[in-house]
Amino acid sequence: MNRTIGLVLIVIGIVMLIWTGFSYTKREKVVDAGPIQISADKQKSVNWPPYAGAILLVGGIVLVATARKSV
Repeated sequence: MNRTIGLVLIVIGIVMLIWTGFSYTKREKVVDAGPIQISADKQKSVNWPPYAGAILLVGGIVLVATARKSV
């Protein structure tokens, strides 16, 4: 089980090092007055620091290296 978790952490860590964030568009209502509705598209972004990916990568390597083999 530790080996599987370690491999998942390694993959997530590599992905976080390559892509340091993403952005998406969210539609929000600006005016909602009875039958009249006006909405606007707002761009949001999610960013994380590169060292977070490095920490996950190192943690995954440690888990894989210390995992015991099943007999």
